[in-house]
Amino acid sequence: MECTLRGIFQEHFEAYAGRHRLPAYVHRAAYWIARCRTAELGGHLRRCPAGHTERAFYNSCHQRICPQCQGLATERWLERQRARLLDGAHHHLIFTIPHELNALWCWNRATMAKLLFGAVRETLMELLCDPRHLGAQPAFLAALHTWGRSLSLHPHVHVLAADGGLSAEGAWVKPRRSHFLPARVLMLLFRGKLLAALRHAIEHRTLRRPPDLPHARCAALLNRLGRKKWNVHIRARYAHGQGVAAYLARYLKGGPLKNTQLLPAVSGAVRFRYRPHRDEDDPASDPVVMRLTPEAFLARYLAHLPQPGLQSVRGYGLYGSRAGARLDRARAALGQPPVPEPEPLTVEAFLARFERTPAADTCVRCGARLRFVPLINHGPAPPPALH
Repeated sequence: MECTLRGIFQEHFEAYAGRHRLPAYVHRAAYWIARCRTAELGGHLRRCPAGHTERAFYNSCHQRICPQCQGLATERWLERQRARLLDGAHHHLIFTIPHELNALWCWNRATMAKLLFGAVRETLMELLCDPRHLGAQPAFLAALHTWGRSLSLHPHVHVLAADGGLSAEGAWVKPRRSHFLPARVLMLLFRGKLLAALRHAIEHRTLRRPPDLPHARCAALLNRLGRKKWNVHIRARYAHGQGVAAYLARYLKGGPLKNTQLLPAVSGAVRFRYRPHRDEDDPASDPVVMRLTPEAFLARYLAHLPQPGLQSVRGYGLYGSRAGARLDRARAALGQPPVPEPEPLTVEAFLARFERTPAADTCVRCGARLRFVPLINHGPAPPPALH
């Protein structure tokens, strides 16, 4: 088995699917990941004009949790967001739901994601539109993550919020206080809004309860969580939003695990390394190696497969998709030009940006640029000339 996610899916997914009932979209994603950049997805050939060499370029699967083909898509997303960011300080906020709600999440992933995004949006809008804190239209991006570094279920939302907002008169307004928002008030308001939304959804039966969580126990759980401190963090202020946007981009595409984290299998077990959160600020600390059976690994990994149509990143306020005119007014107040129309990032520019020489584009003998030749049709093996 090759030490990649593709190799794990090729070797173990069929047996896993035979033992578990899985939605159709999981089967589709697994099919494409197991064939990513192989002859089965087709591609094209490039050949040296002098006939020295010939190379195959196979198509990518374009699945959001595939770690080997989302680099270009990630950079394109980041480029679009950076073009829209306001020039100024930004804050990084993290809203985490208690692990006691993980069972509800597993049974209602789309609905729970909608309620979580709604609670975050309402919380920040209510506080930032309040004259005691900002009193202006804010600008923030919210991104959903569902995993911890060990692939455990850990739903939380990262928020990139501008340090200020646009007043009704078109002026840029700074926060009233030295700190962005009071952390305790932020936590209490978020907790109250999400619990209220959960109670409403359960009462109107838009949220499914797990079989082992009857109505009385569910109500008692929500009451108990209303007395518990939730994890809501406000990180130190950043001089600009570029760094946080880059942080978000790493997790939005490519899935929760990179191929470089995978280690060779031992006794049939899947192994990968990760650095726990408690050690992230200590570069000398050794990463932890997680060892799982193939079935346990696939169960963890597939728990983070986004459902079709789920929007993992959402913009609110001035960063909303319909706030283009207001965003340009805010940029003008900060001395920025209107949001430019970015040109799509090409593969060549992407490789050059990371100083990756596309050696496969040139002949190793004469240095001539390889020329495109007809497409490779879908098939079980490389074209005959490349065997």
